[in-house]
Amino acid sequence: MSKKDFVRGNERLERMLRQPGVADAVDALETEADELDRIHAMSLAMVREAGKRTQAEIAHELGISQGAVSQMERREDMLLSTLRSYITATGAENPRIIVTVNGHDVELAI
Repeated sequence: MSKKDFVRGNERLERMLRQPGVADAVDALETEADELDRIHAMSLAMVREAGKRTQAEIAHELGISQGAVSQMERREDMLLSTLRSYITATGAENPRIIVTVNGHDVELAI
């Protein structure tokens, strides 16, 4: 590739976003990702609420602040060990993850 063929990344993105439908598709994907993040946060809070626990109670159990629990519930990703600690603090027993592989459910203890 010669210097004259080089296109800066931002310029390339701008060109792509000017193509018909691309900007709308990107906006739709960003909206979907935001919704999935919200659902994830709701799900952790829902587990806590199902255990009839407050963020303050979970914080005390984990030895962290209530604000840290709030952040944990909004976090996009976390270590499985952190997830297990959180879920166990809600009163859940035998936490596990179930995934489907080739049409078969596989259960993983966490």
